[in-house]
Amino acid sequence: MKSFFTKSMLSVLAVLLVAGSFAPQGSANASGSEPAELFGSYDLSSSDSVTVIVELDEPSLLEAKHTGKGQTKGNLQQSREQVKEALASISPDSEVSREYDTVFSGFSVEIAQEDIASLLAVDGVQAVYEDVHYYANEFDPELIDEESFSPAMMDSAPFIGAPEVWEDLGVTGEGITVAIIDTGVDYTHPDLESSFGDYLGYDFVDNDDDPNEGPGQYHGTHVAGTVAADGGPNGEGIVGVAPDADLVSYRVLGPNGGTTQDVVASIELAVQDGVDVMNLSLGNSLNDADFATSIALDWAMREGVVAVVANGNSGPNNWTVGSPGTSRDAISVGATQLPYDAYNADIFTSEGVSYPSAEIMGYPSVEELLSLDGEEFEFVHVGLAGPGDFDDVDVDGKIALIQRGEYPFVDKAANAKENGAVGAIIYNNVAGVQPEVPGLAVPTIMTTLEDGQKLLAELEAGNNTVTFDIEFDQEVPESMAGFSSRGPAAPTFMIKPDVSAPGVGIISTMPEAFGYYASLQGTSMAAPHVAGVAALILEATPERTPQQVKAAIMNTAEPVLDRDGNPYPFNSQGAGSVRPYDAITTETLVSPGSHTFGVFDKDNGRQTERNHFEVTNLSDERKSYEIDVTFHDGEDHINVNTSNNLNVQPGRTQKVNTVVQINASALEAGYYEATITLTHGDEVIEVPSIAFVMEPDYPRVTHLFLGVNPDGTIAGEAYLPGGAEYFQLQVYEEDTVNLVDIPFTTENLSAGYFQFTWDGLKADGSELAPGAYDLYAFALKSGQGNHAYGGTLTIEENGEIELDLAQ
Repeated sequence: MKSFFTKSMLSVLAVLLVAGSFAPQGSANASGSEPAELFGSYDLSSSDSVTVIVELDEPSLLEAKHTGKGQTKGNLQQSREQVKEALASISPDSEVSREYDTVFSGFSVEIAQEDIASLLAVDGVQAVYEDVHYYANEFDPELIDEESFSPAMMDSAPFIGAPEVWEDLGVTGEGITVAIIDTGVDYTHPDLESSFGDYLGYDFVDNDDDPNEGPGQYHGTHVAGTVAADGGPNGEGIVGVAPDADLVSYRVLGPNGGTTQDVVASIELAVQDGVDVMNLSLGNSLNDADFATSIALDWAMREGVVAVVANGNSGPNNWTVGSPGTSRDAISVGATQLPYDAYNADIFTSEGVSYPSAEIMGYPSVEELLSLDGEEFEFVHVGLAGPGDFDDVDVDGKIALIQRGEYPFVDKAANAKENGAVGAIIYNNVAGVQPEVPGLAVPTIMTTLEDGQKLLAELEAGNNTVTFDIEFDQEVPESMAGFSSRGPAAPTFMIKPDVSAPGVGIISTMPEAFGYYASLQGTSMAAPHVAGVAALILEATPERTPQQVKAAIMNTAEPVLDRDGNPYPFNSQGAGSVRPYDAITTETLVSPGSHTFGVFDKDNGRQTERNHFEVTNLSDERKSYEIDVTFHDGEDHINVNTSNNLNVQPGRTQKVNTVVQINASALEAGYYEATITLTHGDEVIEVPSIAFVMEPDYPRVTHLFLGVNPDGTIAGEAYLPGGAEYFQLQVYEEDTVNLVDIPFTTENLSAGYFQFTWDGLKADGSELAPGAYDLYAFALKSGQGNHAYGGTLTIEENGEIELDLAQ
């Protein structure tokens, strides 16, 4: 990893190691149409084989069904056979693995990399995707022994109000089937065994009908317990959100992770099996609503399956949500922390040196935090606290001094703990403050860049001990977890997450080898709360569509406030924290549950954008609604026209048009939040909305994917969420900020994937000297630019090249 530019980190509950696309220019399929796209990073001159996913031009069964097109399984099979026959002549040793026709049209195949270019030219091929690798990258569990366990530890389901649904409404999820797409589930666990029937699901890792957890795995069992644990035969275990729901397990992540071909196959099988809800606590870092997994889930939702996904653990910065959290239709879930006690912290190193910015960032438990109080520890600088930064540093029993940047805060703290540190101090790498991040693996103090420089100076002066003064401050209400990924989604600019749920310190089920119960944190733990809520809603109101279930969950969510009583931005919390009782009993639905008015970038005068939303009256009597649209800022230059009053007959739905006019030239560039409020007596529904003034501040380039063509040239593709006015390939000396050359420059690119080929020469046509070089994409639009690292190019003395791709 290179540290001098900020890059998108591949860190969510299941991590996608490589994603994206590049294609050699000039390729085309036999029909003469546009060439098929190639997603991934490959050495097209290599005979080594890889697995890829082939997407056909023919629409899948669900795409055809919901877009008014004709399609049959037989036709899809015939189309696959035609492509497979052509493939066999191109690559005789290729081997097809999985075939898809329901949520995706195509197949997966193991093929020599040198044959991929020819595959792109086969008639009927629309795209070729890399079979990317996923890992269950959750935080370390806190195991709970039998002596310490209490059913009351599972406090997140009671907090959101699940017991009121069970007791007052008599709704427990009975008759609803929830699919757990994960590492498998220990269906023999006492709290889970009654949730499984004769059909357990499928294991895509071992390709058999036994989707239990593999050796050393536990993630899926923890997720399943949050959804539907029933307390066990004696009622002495924990109880999930929907304790009488049925479960099926689709194991897609083994001890060494999993792959795209299995994730897509599991979504497809879950739809074919007729599940009602599916939970995917996995994802990748690509903020693209059109990524394959996002599209597959959108079609599942259209078919009647409520899809719930984790928003990711790459927060707290905006634009950190990854696919499938970017899905237009699936319910993306952010993580909150339940109410907790906050503490103040002071640190001391030597007389005359103060650290006024010192505050507590996060901690695993109050006991561990207070263990630092009044104690003196040696502290050691470990740089960015990446996996390799501890190799030559002894932090055992000490405090790790860490620079912000490159890695998520949760990973820094976890790495410090793994290497024996008892605490951490993280100083900023830029001016400004850092976020609170609940549940860090070790007690962690945060400071500004200025105070961090003081700590480094103290080390240089030989003052290498630090003393802590910790004291109680206040009780903090339910709050957003700092690690929870933020939106918006690109390129739709939709608010993400859609909703939030508890995801810090969640007690749930574990396989017997881990002692049956443990505490975990992450959006992986938040998502199954919402999957359980969806099961409750579907039992109580089986007539609701997945879109209506999503609207009910969002419309009735409770706003999440920070410790000062201010609501978190919509791109942090979505509509708020889920409340199942209100979602079931609501008599009104507003869809969509959040709204994006668009981008307003007109230089002079007002720009007008027209949108609409729908209001459904679920009651048996006519309702009259008052409608108000209020922007939280900039209202002097924003005008909204919509119906002030709306009458909706019982059981009917009406469309409400909105006309928004914004004088962008009179406002500062940025996000402008608004709330659409519908009122009927005591019934109030608030819909989070957002408008962007001037070009939003999304990363102009998020990924650079590279590969070596058979002729030795470098094939590249950059993902540009909003396009670029100016694009460069930049070459730097390895691990430095020394710019060597800019061999490729172009302008005015459209949003999406930009493909290019570089001959390896400098801009003036001369050769690069032997050595190692870091390759970066740079994109600029509307005055904002950023870099994305693609890999390191090594040129040997004999002219041979080696490309070490970004991980």
